[in-house]
Amino acid sequence: MKTPPRFLSAAALAAALFIGGSATVTATAAPTPAASASTFAAAAVGDICYSDLPSQAHDTLDLIATGGPYPYSQDGTVFQNREGLLPAKSSGYYHEFTVKTPGSSTRGTRRIITGGTQADHVEDYYTPDHYASFDLVDYSC
Repeated sequence: MKTPPRFLSAAALAAALFIGGSATVTATAAPTPAASASTFAAAAVGDICYSDLPSQAHDTLDLIATGGPYPYSQDGTVFQNREGLLPAKSSGYYHEFTVKTPGSSTRGTRRIITGGTQADHVEDYYTPDHYASFDLVDYSC
């Protein structure tokens, strides 16, 4: 792995060269090229145990497994991943489904996002905050 160049502040360099005393110098890494969207996506997605999901998310996942019927017309529509937080995939890979919020008169902010085809999805994400964050559902815990 190549070590990035280090930069010293002008004051630290002057103290070390011209004053003759000791100086405490803090080195910082040079800026790196912009990370790819998938790098940010991996950092932005956490994970959540299936058992830690709210019961309404379990209900939504059960509906997805049986193919519906879904309570909202938007359920099952293509999720565009405009936020870029999920791993980059081709259009149509992700679909969104509402997770009911008790006491809410609207769809609320909670969703399940599935990855893959609706008939054979391979990953499920939960967002409690309308796409501001995502957790990959872990069915093994």
